[in-house]
Amino acid sequence: MFTPMFTHLAHVSIAVPDLDAAIGTLKARYGLAAGEVMENPQQQVRMTYIELANARIELMAPTGPDSPIAAFLARNPRGGIHHFSLGTEDVGTTAAGLKAGGVQVLGDPSTQRNVHGDPIAFIHPKEFLGALVEMEPAAGGTHE
Repeated sequence: MFTPMFTHLAHVSIAVPDLDAAIGTLKARYGLAAGEVMENPQQQVRMTYIELANARIELMAPTGPDSPIAAFLARNPRGGIHHFSLGTEDVGTTAAGLKAGGVQVLGDPSTQRNVHGDPIAFIHPKEFLGALVEMEPAAGGTHE
């Protein structure tokens, strides 16, 4: 059986209806400073990270009505945790090994990219205790 090489919790992603308001709330209430606001046209989101010592909080808002995040917010209008991300040394190898083991993997790391241009794929929630899991390259890991 294939054993995925997950190395760490990379981030927890929170979908929000208003990115600027969410950034302001976390700064005012908790002293958490967000980084640069970026856009990922492929994923149809505006987003930012709050860097912590051992992981990141990702805030993301849809850029249009066809965004998967817009659909999530239609079901959860106030927002909420959308997914968490695990780092792996090689997203492609991990995704292929999981698929070979019968796990439903969403997306193709050869074409699906995060805001930094790194390959990503997701594990379907039914496969991981009801949680959507993103796989992303670990720092220094393979980026193809």
